[in-house]
Amino acid sequence: MASYDKAFESYKKALTTAASVAASMMLVRSVVNDVVPPELRDLLFSGFGYLRSRTSSDHTIIVEKKNDGFANNYVYSAVKTYLATRMNTDIQQRLRVSSMDENDKMMVSMDEGDEMLDVYEGTEFKWCLVCKENSNDSLNGSQNESQFFELTFNKKHKDKALKSYLPFILATAKAIKAQERTLMIYMTEYDDWSPIDLHHPSTFDTLAMDHKLKQSIIDDLNRFLKRKDYYKKIGKAWKRGYLLYGPPGTGKSSLIAAMANHLRFDIYDLELTAVTSNSDLRRLLVGLGNRSILVIEDIDCTIELKQREEGEAHDESNSTEQNKREGKVSTTFNVQTLYLLDPTTSSLVPTRILDFLNR
Repeated sequence: MASYDKAFESYKKALTTAASVAASMMLVRSVVNDVVPPELRDLLFSGFGYLRSRTSSDHTIIVEKKNDGFANNYVYSAVKTYLATRMNTDIQQRLRVSSMDENDKMMVSMDEGDEMLDVYEGTEFKWCLVCKENSNDSLNGSQNESQFFELTFNKKHKDKALKSYLPFILATAKAIKAQERTLMIYMTEYDDWSPIDLHHPSTFDTLAMDHKLKQSIIDDLNRFLKRKDYYKKIGKAWKRGYLLYGPPGTGKSSLIAAMANHLRFDIYDLELTAVTSNSDLRRLLVGLGNRSILVIEDIDCTIELKQREEGEAHDESNSTEQNKREGKVSTTFNVQTLYLLDPTTSSLVPTRILDFLNR
């Protein structure tokens, strides 16, 4: 009985000491926050953090939301997109959900102060979302909030984190955004492109086409995407051309829409009858976006091509001079279009599919 009472008194004394230490620490923290200037307080905390990092086996990488407090950090956005796909909603105690509009997909993300464990190639990486208030505005004393991710891992995996894990996150996030983004179709409006959302339902799964022919097109598109380095090695522009011909209603436009949905490429619909001069044509072609499909409709009946026969040379010369005076597209549009698509604009728009529609 005496030993029990002695053990109880020891436990009670230890509990009292722990409570006293905790109260003292809270008091010290309160005094430090009230008396010590923020600059000195940050310096002290950074010094403690440095000492802890020297004795700890962990390494931490900070991924800030803003670069220098102004420009958005692409890495932060990529990490947020990636972690949303890796999150286990059964484990996370707090979740944050958001959506751009009523038609947009709901995105689940981490809440402030929450932690998440991710495993990459057998290595554990711990993520934590931190939100911190900074009094950077010295004129009015307003509080600025900084948000960042903390990535913590064993310091022996530092090279893996920087050279493999983070690049993997960037590539994964890029693929996710490309898959989820709304495709656009651009129409010619004077000498510029006018975009609208593309919601065409056609896919290779729904397209009525011979199975072998359909699969050959899919394989050709996939092979094109993977051969960027090969095109560069042989000194060729990274583009692919298709000539689609047939009467109206045979599925030419549906095939183009299926290609766009498969590749996640935007469509540029070039109607040559709306182009009034060669300079406008050049400006439109240079303005094409990356990873796009250029569609030139009815290329066979847009302009009457003349025979280069000796008897018609005089008429052709007069027609060319008249086109120049009127500012219209000349009969050499086909040569100039191919020239613009190959040497001049290929370096500006590295990834492109060309579709020529022919009745």
